[in-house]
Amino acid sequence: MANHEVNTGRRRFLTTTTAVVGAIGAGFAAVPFVTSFKPSARAQTAGAPVTVNISKIDNEPGMRIIQQWRGKPVWVFKRTPEQLATLKTLDGNLRDPKSDNIDQTPAFAKNEARTIKGKENIAVIVGICTHLGCSPSYVPEMLPQPFDADWKGGFYCPCHQSRFDLAGRVYQGVPAPSNLEIPPYHYTDDSTIVIGVAPEGAV
Repeated sequence: MANHEVNTGRRRFLTTTTAVVGAIGAGFAAVPFVTSFKPSARAQTAGAPVTVNISKIDNEPGMRIIQQWRGKPVWVFKRTPEQLATLKTLDGNLRDPKSDNIDQTPAFAKNEARTIKGKENIAVIVGICTHLGCSPSYVPEMLPQPFDADWKGGFYCPCHQSRFDLAGRVYQGVPAPSNLEIPPYHYTDDSTIVIGVAPEGAV
């Protein structure tokens, strides 16, 4: 009888230990399975919104922040009142002055400044030329250029001489077929924007 009691206790101990170890093992085995449902880091980077602190551009005139979003460089920079006033005078030189191409300009940015209403001085533009995908140079100086006396600064693509104004609108007579893209974005406060999500209620 004593031996039977000892064997029964040992059997219970072994059964319990085996069950616990098995449960732990099953838990570890489930981790890769569960995490497989999460998007990869690459997928998150490719499509996830990005937050940008823009306070520096208020303190350093002419500064441009470049933020990667979906593999594209997004330029964020501040325009002066003089630069904004010049945008109103350029319609006759531009291919799409009213930004009617919805592939490049979301509805919330369909204005001369191509930005959120009330925040016209801060530009948010994808820095990829619409001709062959080069990255244009930033030329904020509002001066006639040797290659085009009517161009008052903005963006210049040296590959094939495409030119854009400081709202990213393309000039006539250049290879680029359309304006630079405006990404969806919104403000969370005066110093922070989120690229990848349009303002609430925007289409």
